[in-house]
Amino acid sequence: MTKELKLFSGNANRALATEIAGYLRIPLGAADVTHFSDGEVFVQINENVRGTDVFVVQPTCPPVNDNIMELLVMIDAFKRASAERITAVLPYYGYGRQDRKVQGRVPITAKLIADLLTAAGVDRVLSLDLHAGQIQGFFNIPVDHLFAGPPVIVEYLGKKDLRDPVVVAPDAGGVERARAIAKRLNANLAIIDKRRDRPNVAVMMHLIGDVKDKDALVIDDMIDTAGTLVQAVTALEREGARRIIACGVHAVLSGPAVDRLKAAPLEEIVVTNSIPLPPDKRLPHMTVLTVAPLLGEAIRRIHDEESVSTMFA
Repeated sequence: MTKELKLFSGNANRALATEIAGYLRIPLGAADVTHFSDGEVFVQINENVRGTDVFVVQPTCPPVNDNIMELLVMIDAFKRASAERITAVLPYYGYGRQDRKVQGRVPITAKLIADLLTAAGVDRVLSLDLHAGQIQGFFNIPVDHLFAGPPVIVEYLGKKDLRDPVVVAPDAGGVERARAIAKRLNANLAIIDKRRDRPNVAVMMHLIGDVKDKDALVIDDMIDTAGTLVQAVTALEREGARRIIACGVHAVLSGPAVDRLKAAPLEEIVVTNSIPLPPDKRLPHMTVLTVAPLLGEAIRRIHDEESVSTMFA
């Protein structure tokens, strides 16, 4: 007999989890995720999960440490409640940028998070647009890595009236992502040569490629403080781009990001709901695309033991 699929959510993005449950046509699981007065996390599962296939939706977005702890405690609760398999669904992987040693005596925190999830008892991880692909190798359990670019962002951009589109990688690390999207949009490719002196501070160098009188699409995996993005937009405007549209899967939008985006010469900002966006961070020219069908279909395929990679074939 096939084990029952059950979907649960922490507090990080319950709206997205509810959308995914709607796609799967199942109710969102009943669980209390609360905090004691001293900040400790308390979780109680309010339904039987013995022998079931449990999926826990919890992006580890700000407040990062609270959301990570909630996820770890939820995993432990399901393990002790005898769930047959536990899959952590991470629409956003916090600490993903600390994926290697860039200088002496610093941690590789992305690996630490992988170790914590495994130690808590998770059997599988479903992630969306990891900052670095090698994070998959930090786990000794199966990891399904989804991409929102082709099925979500490209589909949206393909419906727009774009004239001579150029997909722009804001740094060298984003070239592979930008190239894949440019191929699907039948667009040219440009690259920003950027060097970073310290965290969250980017120094713009120069533009490689032609954007004059063309529609420039800046593609990145996340928009954090928006420093990199705004410098890229400034370079594109200087080089004569006709229209500039910014696209980022994860709208972290920390620190001065919102003010920077308001002042930037952007026609539109396209992001997804992998991270919940409060009203004060939603701008008039911002479009939020849902990743619920993408994650929901992947969850269904994992549960039914079908291929996930064919979703991107």
